[in-house]
Amino acid sequence: MSAVIQDRPAITSSELDIVPVSPRIGAEVRGLRLSGSLDPSTLEALKAALLRHRVLFLRGQQHLDDATHQAFGRLWGEIESHPTVPAPDGTTFLELDSRHGGRADSWHTDVTFKVAPPKVCILRAVVLPPVGGDTVWANTVAAYDALPEELKAIADRLWAVHGNDFDYAETRVDHGASEQEAEGRKKYRAVFTRTVIEAEHPVVRVHPETGERALLLGHFIKRLSRLSTSESRHLLEVLQQRVVRLENTVRWRWSPGDVAIWDNRATQHYALNDYGDQHRVVRRVTVSGDVPVGVDGRSSVDLTAAAQQ
Repeated sequence: MSAVIQDRPAITSSELDIVPVSPRIGAEVRGLRLSGSLDPSTLEALKAALLRHRVLFLRGQQHLDDATHQAFGRLWGEIESHPTVPAPDGTTFLELDSRHGGRADSWHTDVTFKVAPPKVCILRAVVLPPVGGDTVWANTVAAYDALPEELKAIADRLWAVHGNDFDYAETRVDHGASEQEAEGRKKYRAVFTRTVIEAEHPVVRVHPETGERALLLGHFIKRLSRLSTSESRHLLEVLQQRVVRLENTVRWRWSPGDVAIWDNRATQHYALNDYGDQHRVVRRVTVSGDVPVGVDGRSSVDLTAAAQQ
């Protein structure tokens, strides 16, 4: 665990009942009923726990409806809709419906093609398959901390171009996919990429609240800046494999009423696509974030806006 986080005071059981799920990432918060009107001390304890554990899980939240889910999200900041995927009527959700191609089955940090990716995401299970459909999160701070000093020195200077038109939806279909899944992914990709959005980010970002360094990678990366395609591919593979080492991950088996909250500035995640044509629907509240800053103090660049000038 990062020294920055270790210096933070522990969350006491009198504030929240927190049970770690794995040593490096993930904790279950027990006995808390989520709403849009949590008392300030509980909310602050929850925020502190998220900074420490990166992702929090809460069971038994069946009382949450769309309105309450969004109200809870607003406690964390301004909430936003996805830049290309339309939200269900009257909401700001990103809905992932497996029957319509919503299967996020590759490692990613959410919406990194925007110059200011989300800071926090709150996911609620709506429809679950009888078995399968787990989600795995990885700790990108732990991944950076474990790099050899020589690799850290390289990563600290790297920048990458992220885009929503790369490595998504139909590119993830394997030969065993059903016709329903393949067609759903094709349609979802068409919507997802209807407007191409790009940003250039540092490969190592400094967390704005903790000061920790985290690897900002994932499947939206198109290339490393100022490097050849071959060099980009090899370097990205080395760094990404560090992120997804099993020691850095936690796997959550969803049950009805579950909610997951994660720090999008310090994690990647992967939704397992192992449930065939069974139905899976999850809804995500997305909390607006800030523009990443690299080790050298430079901020990310909005390439889409720059191209339009």
